Amino acid sequence: MELLRVNRVNHFFGGLQAVRDFDLTLREGELLALIGPNGAGKTTVFNLISGFYKPSEGQILFMGKNTAGLRPHAVTALGLARTFQNIRLWNSMTVLENLSISQHYRLGYGFIGSILWNKSVRESERAARTSAEELLEVLGLNDYVDEYPKNLPYGLQRRVEIGRALTIKPKLLLLDEPAAGMNPNEIDQLIELIRWIREKFKLTIWLIEHQMRVVMSLCERIKVLDFGETIADGTPAEIRNNPRVIKAYLGDEG
Repeated sequence: MELLRVNRVNHFFGGLQAVRDFDLTLREGELLALIGPNGAGKTTVFNLISGFYKPSEGQILFMGKNTAGLRPHAVTALGLARTFQNIRLWNSMTVLENLSISQHYRLGYGFIGSILWNKSVRESERAARTSAEELLEVLGLNDYVDEYPKNLPYGLQRRVEIGRALTIKPKLLLLDEPAAGMNPNEIDQLIELIRWIREKFKLTIWLIEHQMRVVMSLCERIKVLDFGETIADGTPAEIRNNPRVIKAYLGDEG
């Protein structure tokens, strides 16, 4: 089943074209990588898909709905979750609170409800906490529920951020450079974690990554950007041997 379709999306920052004629069809269950040099437009693409930017031109269809121009919270409500290149956890809250509060958009009460704190509000809060506790246990984070994220090793912070994204029960998970800043052991653990959550939660995953070990170990298909333009789209073997990719991204030895 087709989950995401991107049709000839262009995006400009003033007179600079950051993304040029970007096309993509992503089917349920795929694990896709988006790679390219720094400044190639990768995160801009994610920002367009998740509603942080509105495309200058083109169409984005997620689960059949045109999302171009929707705000991020509206795209999230459709079942799209993401993490960020720089970890964005609430460091003044515990790990448990991070995963609980991320569910508030769908708890069904507003400002007045938070003041009245009636039975239905309390039940909603308990349900969110229980859901967060269950997810933390599944992710092997139940020893850190009362810890502040800033006190955790980098690899565990990433795991918490991915866990927070999973609280919305997404259909599509976008991971923006999840291995950034990790040591080799943490990278190995991340590869296994992504494999596991894909199977456990039946997720479609699209990731941006510079660590080729992560990309080549996990992804069935790789799309390559250079200066905002797609220069290759294929299997890991095809990308590894593509002359344009070698020159633009992996390094030209000639």
